[in-house]
Amino acid sequence: MALSYVQPFGYSSESCGYCKDASTGQRSPDSRASYYFSSKSLTVDVYQSLVDRGWRRSGTIFYKPDVLRHCCPHYTIRLPAAELKPSKDQRRTVNKWNDFVLGEDYKKGAAKLHPVSKEEKARLKNGFDLLQEIHRADLDNVKQPPEPAHRLEVKLEPAEFSKEKFELFHNYQSHVHKEKPSEISQAGFKRFLCTSPLQRSTRQVNGKPQQLGSYHQCYRLDGRLIAMGVLDLLPRCVSGVYLLYHSDYEKWQFGKLSALREAALAIEGDYQYYYMGYYIHSCTKMRYKGDYKPQHVLDPESYEWNPLDGELKSLLDKKTYVSLSRERARKNSVAITQGKDVQTAQGNEADDFADFPYPTARKAGDAVKDGVSLFDLKIPGLMTEEEIESTLDLGSTPIRVRGRLAEAQVCVQNSMTEPILTDL
Repeated sequence: MALSYVQPFGYSSESCGYCKDASTGQRSPDSRASYYFSSKSLTVDVYQSLVDRGWRRSGTIFYKPDVLRHCCPHYTIRLPAAELKPSKDQRRTVNKWNDFVLGEDYKKGAAKLHPVSKEEKARLKNGFDLLQEIHRADLDNVKQPPEPAHRLEVKLEPAEFSKEKFELFHNYQSHVHKEKPSEISQAGFKRFLCTSPLQRSTRQVNGKPQQLGSYHQCYRLDGRLIAMGVLDLLPRCVSGVYLLYHSDYEKWQFGKLSALREAALAIEGDYQYYYMGYYIHSCTKMRYKGDYKPQHVLDPESYEWNPLDGELKSLLDKKTYVSLSRERARKNSVAITQGKDVQTAQGNEADDFADFPYPTARKAGDAVKDGVSLFDLKIPGLMTEEEIESTLDLGSTPIRVRGRLAEAQVCVQNSMTEPILTDL
């Protein structure tokens, strides 16, 4: 059995990159908190379990935001890919791109050389077929002659460094994120978008090979790399990590094109779900993720998936921190003990924080530095000590010490006579 190796970093507060202090215009200091660990080797099954509990990765660093003590709460979202209903705007974006790639001359010539059958015409009338339309201009699918205006090739490649990819990254960071040349480096690109601890493998699903691990989905037009999606392919999802596109093609809205293609990959590869990272309701730039419907949001306390619809959106409009399981439990409690109308039993922000000590990221971070346990911090969704002891065999957990693997209970026993734990 493949093992996963993790090195805990701990809990800390930090500045937020999504909001700024109104008085200074600078990042808000110590306004969010997360727990971190690093890994040099992690199985895709373990990472799937982690993302389904609110974790994400950046290179070899994994982090779980403390949603309660966060100025801009990060909620994990996922889309059941087969249920995706592209909006009119999303469909138009795909059609415009396909028309550009194929060209008007091709469309006219193909209409004569490859007339559309009655069945195909009927299908087109019935609606937008995502799997067909997203691949319509792919070179492998283009019927020739005539020659298309451009040659589009989209391929999955291992998440490895190349000069071609770095040049695309440099263009994207400088034009879209306005970074200075001195701020863009090959080392940073490798660390952020190429280095991954996920163990790559291939398995058979429904008689087809399914790739697992970290990959680059490369878009090449006439042989030139113009866009690249960084993806983690997991047993039950395609997880989008990052997207790069060249400024020459900015008008074609690659954010939409790539999202639809990645959702299509989730369907075609039997991954089931498409994860678009975190949904940050308070950040206008992040709300676009809700346009890909139907989205579901991970409850930070119960780890249940709830539709991003009227009830949840209404709560997110009113409160910074939202847990539907907590809201529903509160309503039930009020209805039972006080006989009040459950519709008026919605708690306010103060009710949420009353159950948790250290209500701000800064206070929580300082408390941990002073030795307060994460259990006492009561991070939403964190198992209690009793739950951990009753469900996990901690004594048999393998720990790597001085290049050797040993069970935790052995390490503890040996530490009585030999200071072996100081090497961890």
